[in-house]
Amino acid sequence: MVAEARIKGWCPGAWRPMASGDGLLVRVRPFHGRLTRDQALALCDAADAYGSGQIQLTNRANLQLRGVSESDWPALLEALAGHELVDPDQEAESRRNLILAPDWEPGDDTDRAGHAFIEQMAKLPALPDKVGFALDAGPAPILADTSADFHLERTTEGALMVRADGYSRGLPVPDVTEAVTQLIALAQWFVGSGGAAAGRMCRHRAPLPDWSRPTVSPAPARTPLALGAHPAGQVYGLPFGRTQTTELRAALAPASVTGVRVTPWRRLLVEGAGPGGAPGLLSDHRDPRLSVDACPGAPACEQAHVATEALAERLSGRVEGNLHVSGCDKGCARRQPAEVCLRGRDGRFDVILNGRADGQPAAVGLSEDDVIEYLENRNASRL
Repeated sequence: MVAEARIKGWCPGAWRPMASGDGLLVRVRPFHGRLTRDQALALCDAADAYGSGQIQLTNRANLQLRGVSESDWPALLEALAGHELVDPDQEAESRRNLILAPDWEPGDDTDRAGHAFIEQMAKLPALPDKVGFALDAGPAPILADTSADFHLERTTEGALMVRADGYSRGLPVPDVTEAVTQLIALAQWFVGSGGAAAGRMCRHRAPLPDWSRPTVSPAPARTPLALGAHPAGQVYGLPFGRTQTTELRAALAPASVTGVRVTPWRRLLVEGAGPGGAPGLLSDHRDPRLSVDACPGAPACEQAHVATEALAERLSGRVEGNLHVSGCDKGCARRQPAEVCLRGRDGRFDVILNGRADGQPAAVGLSEDDVIEYLENRNASRL
């Protein structure tokens, strides 16, 4: 078994890892958006035994291990499969590109839709790697801004609806069963109408079919889960979306903990956890690191031109609005514009204001100290 290590342009998985500067990047897609306590501890064991000891939470609510060697990858895959953290069937694993609203409750529509979708998943066509689904049938959408191509949501009147990304309105459906049927039918239409060439639904220019004509609007979106106490436990933030296994183990230590829900917002909902916090994880919603996006940077990523994390730490709390520190112009850590985006290029930084990493810079070729001086001057000029 050999990892397809050097090919780029897909979402890495457990069966199909991606090479980076510090080894293979292996992504785990938690079933139903949740890991049991034993599974979460097993993932920590795997990260320590075969990786760097760091676990990343992606903006698609997946978990990533870094620093895996090609020789260790088969053993890692076996360990993950042994704890039901990866589907033993490679094709089934690749189809399970699914995000659930993390505050689902047993038996509610999101929970039921997740199980129904998995049961019908074999009907999905071969989709581009980045195409995914968001099941978000709570009282109002909470995943509206999450990267997904087809959404199950709640309408302004409280009914269920299915919405294609790129459209502000969707199709009303009577129940979860019909919702899943429509989601799969839309995926089939997407491929049949040439969507694979576009890669994502929002870039697909073919008009929606008549049977899926959008007529209803989603309810106003809810805000992401707040840090701190939650009816199911505690919500913890991950600085820059990353945690060391020692920190995650500490959060899992109380005997009352039953599992972990993943989110696309660099937050984990630890079921059964009580107050008191977890060392290394964030409990204060005012922590500035929650508004900073930073990729791993050099040398962890072989495409990055600069190190990112140290500068992101230095700038936390010193930039109003969102800050994005990107090692290159791909902007993997943040797809949306940020008030301040720092892009690595040839060992230095370009500053992009109110844009993305591939945008037009306002200043170029700055050192870290230059960046700080530039931003301080900018802040002063706005007072």
